[in-house]
Amino acid sequence: MNILDKNYWQQRYENSDTGWDVGTVTTPIKEFIDHLGRVENVDKNLKILIPGAGSGHEAAYFWESGFRNVYVCDWAVDAIQRFKNKTPQFPDNQLIIGDFFEIKETFDMIVEQTFFCAISPELRPQYAEKASSLLVENRDEKKAYLGVLVGLLFGKEFPFEGPPFGGTAMEYRHYFNPYFKKINIEPAYNSIKPREDAELWIKLKK
Repeated sequence: MNILDKNYWQQRYENSDTGWDVGTVTTPIKEFIDHLGRVENVDKNLKILIPGAGSGHEAAYFWESGFRNVYVCDWAVDAIQRFKNKTPQFPDNQLIIGDFFEIKETFDMIVEQTFFCAISPELRPQYAEKASSLLVENRDEKKAYLGVLVGLLFGKEFPFEGPPFGGTAMEYRHYFNPYFKKINIEPAYNSIKPREDAELWIKLKK
């Protein structure tokens, strides 16, 4: 397996070897953001983290939809620069060039899109623990989008050495159960064509 460190990912961007990047926000995330914008009790000042954000299509769509407290994290300088070039009005202090596992702040929500499937599967237990530690506590059942990890994971195994790395809903539950009290994992019904029947939609509440 390749050493999936910052040099590996920077090299992928330098070589334009970014096959996971479809050039826009994908349908499940777009429809989630649209729904979030319509929910009456959702504060658009939610502090949102998108780890492994890459070119930041999801962050850009959040920004365009009026969510101004969004943070993007990626190891690759080129990835962050691509996002910044496309969304120049995005605040520099909400751009994190670094390791997800070293982030110290807390967030109201974490949005998952391609990051979990890009890290070594050996790190999945640590990912679940870290994601939980980064989320605020939410004891108010009426505020359903506080303290949640939401987004997409691959729901199939791949016949090659990743990244991306796949898995199953049962496997993922095993990782998240110790850290999240409400776990919803179901097949995504609105995946883009190349990923049909291959994605799971997750909503996990700390």
